[in-house]
Amino acid sequence: MRKKDIGKISEDFIRNIDEITAFVKQFVQQPKGVIPSEKDQSWLHEAAIIRIYVEFEKFILACLVALINRDSPTFSKHKGIKFPKHISQKVCEYLICGDGYFDFKGRDGLINKIKKIVPNGHWFLKIIMDKNHKEAIERLSALRNFAAHDSGVSKKQALQATKQKRISSSDAWLKKQNRLDDICEKLKAMADEIKKAAP
Repeated sequence: MRKKDIGKISEDFIRNIDEITAFVKQFVQQPKGVIPSEKDQSWLHEAAIIRIYVEFEKFILACLVALINRDSPTFSKHKGIKFPKHISQKVCEYLICGDGYFDFKGRDGLINKIKKIVPNGHWFLKIIMDKNHKEAIERLSALRNFAAHDSGVSKKQALQATKQKRISSSDAWLKKQNRLDDICEKLKAMADEIKKAAP
């Protein structure tokens, strides 16, 4: 049975993030007179943060599937139920998502999801919980929610994540001072750490 490779999953995530940021730069860093309008740049940054979030969700889910797929005894011990040594990727995904889809509410929700799959002290959980990655995950989640929902609650979360007193929209914050790139670089560094730590 083919096993999922966390190293390849991490490399794919990094490549996908690079493609998104390159796409944004392709339109934003144009010669004078060709630069898109403010509205175009806003939509571009909002679309980018939503796409980056989708890639992040897929990355985390693929890693969790790989953790069960490659090491079902750890999952069995954590759950207190004996699972077969070889579990297919589809069954692993079902064990994580059930009949629904993979989602989580912010960084804390992500950590809680991961704790259902691996025990405390597990290398993957430690990396996600590392304070060096906290800001990027919180900002990604809050700014994606603000871009997708544009509600009072999502705005409040975006203000908390960005440590701002005012914010009109996700894109207004993201398109200044290379903030989108900063979030992406931190997420990529986390993925690289996961790749290096994977057994």
